[in-house]
Amino acid sequence: MSRTFVGMPPFPTAAREALADTQLRHNLAHATGVIRAKRAALVEEQGEVWEPLRLAGAAVKQRALDDLATHLLTLEEQLTSAGATVHWARDAAEASQVVLDVARAHDVDEVVKVKSMVTAEIGLNEHLEAHGVAAWETDLAELIVQLAGDLPSHILVPAIHRNRAEVREIFLREMASAGRPAPADLTDEPAVLAAAAREHLREKFLRAKVGVSGANFAIAETGSLVVVESEGNGRMCLTLPEVLVSVVGIEKVVPTWAELDPLMRLLPRSSTGERMNPYTSVWSGVREGDGPQEVHVVLLDNGRTRALADQVGRQALRCIRCSACLNVCPVYERTGGHAYGSVYPGPIGAILNPLLHGQGDPQTDSLPYASSLCGACFEACPVRIDIPEVLVHLRTQVVDAHRSDRVPKAEAAAMRATAWAFSDASRLGLVERAAGLSGRVLGRLTRSTLPGGRAALGRLPGPGAAWTTARDLPAPPPESFRAWWARTDGGREDGS
Repeated sequence: MSRTFVGMPPFPTAAREALADTQLRHNLAHATGVIRAKRAALVEEQGEVWEPLRLAGAAVKQRALDDLATHLLTLEEQLTSAGATVHWARDAAEASQVVLDVARAHDVDEVVKVKSMVTAEIGLNEHLEAHGVAAWETDLAELIVQLAGDLPSHILVPAIHRNRAEVREIFLREMASAGRPAPADLTDEPAVLAAAAREHLREKFLRAKVGVSGANFAIAETGSLVVVESEGNGRMCLTLPEVLVSVVGIEKVVPTWAELDPLMRLLPRSSTGERMNPYTSVWSGVREGDGPQEVHVVLLDNGRTRALADQVGRQALRCIRCSACLNVCPVYERTGGHAYGSVYPGPIGAILNPLLHGQGDPQTDSLPYASSLCGACFEACPVRIDIPEVLVHLRTQVVDAHRSDRVPKAEAAAMRATAWAFSDASRLGLVERAAGLSGRVLGRLTRSTLPGGRAALGRLPGPGAAWTTARDLPAPPPESFRAWWARTDGGREDGS
């Protein structure tokens, strides 16, 4: 039974546990560093072309979102005319049920899958498993995660938190229970591990009657679905089975074939640090004697119209799932993807999950705060999603949702007390004098000093403890600015 993200703790709790795992941090730092360097080299190679290309990619995706209903109807019409069956799914349950119904209609107890974020989002594997249908992941990293009973931790490289020694142990321990066993003399050389995975998967490809995929893009004009991948496993899933079911988020629509061009130039450079994608598969319905002879396309909402209604947050639907924002994020690099408690981790996950699911759940509400707001994610995003802007916007929504709480949070209580003091000059004067007195006392007692010789407080008790564990808090100054001003006659201590 595979694990799920259901019941994960809020980000601060999960992050604290991840930070204590030194092996995890080493794996993440190495992997993200390599990907980051490859991407940077290829972006630099583009020179002045890169920014106009980002603008073009953002414009294509925004144009699709601005008239989404029209483009979706065009896509449905073109897919249907090409022999595909189109299903509309409001949520995860409806989408998963469509796939299960197709599997049952063909009396199969297993399906092979192309790597797909959206099928992970809807919990497809778990739904099929609960009804006696095994869903086999064929992407190498997804296979590692599935065999280990683990959870994905990266959009592009789901097993980024594992090193090759760990992968070898997983293959030796788990492959036999899922099919062809790993060779007894398996080493941790990447080529050897890949060969073992290839042999394990080949028998599944050859016997599978039903394949399941997502899609990176859906071209409305031609009714074409596009999958980009690096290993070739997707090509096997898309061509060998008799039946193909593709689950596609409605935001994946691109209006015309020509508008695919900038996206296909942006995606490989931003995701894998390559000039072009190794395997790009395009299919448009059914063609007799070529590929699956029965094609189903499930167009999924699952919160996307909710996100589209958010004037600031809707830009998150431009995401092309490249993972560039994860690879440059200092928070993700230190905590990994599991801490985000979702299929979509990192900066994009911190905004996409609240937009799709709404507010009210403590885990989801914690995600907009899983950021230092350094802005590296926006600089890396190939379609110019202003993630910091959306994070601040979502933080505002979280705060606003708690304004009517009968018992305010400590932060809210502190802000109310501050507002009370600052709204009246006499009250502010009293606070300043009390702070000055405490500053003089603490200045005599403390041994901790900041640069410049100013006294610093130690760890505060109660609600202030969390804030001061990672920050130096200066002691209040012995004299307020207003007291100094009055004593020196506006800074003229000689009275002139």
